[in-house]
Amino acid sequence: MFRVTRRYAFAASHRLHSPQLGDDENRRIYGKCNNPYGHGHNYLIDVSARGPADDATGLAVNLAALDDLVRREILQPFGHSNLNTDTDAFQGVVPTSENLAVEICRRLKRHWSAAFPGAWPKLEKIRIAETERNIFELGADEIE
Repeated sequence: MFRVTRRYAFAASHRLHSPQLGDDENRRIYGKCNNPYGHGHNYLIDVSARGPADDATGLAVNLAALDDLVRREILQPFGHSNLNTDTDAFQGVVPTSENLAVEICRRLKRHWSAAFPGAWPKLEKIRIAETERNIFELGADEIE
């Protein structure tokens, strides 16, 4: 059984601000990330899948199929966008990297079987590096 991880990058901006909290509490919790004008990141996304190597191809994951899926579901809708205003996914949801990981995982799982018909490979996890020091991981089995 192999785990194959493919890395992708996109730039996007966001503002961390919860409408459920007052302005002072938003500033206290999110600090400079609560800037009314937002701020940007160069996100690095690792998508990990697992499966056995195919007897005919020797591959555990068809990387071209994975690239197409990620490009369509993640890079095109989120790249060079303001996550707060340019995407439906974050209307009413604070676009933290945790919530971004959940949304990425949901999008990939929703279209996984079309990209990878059959029992293998399985989506295993998503890893997002927001900065050098802020890294978030989410197991695919933790999301429905």
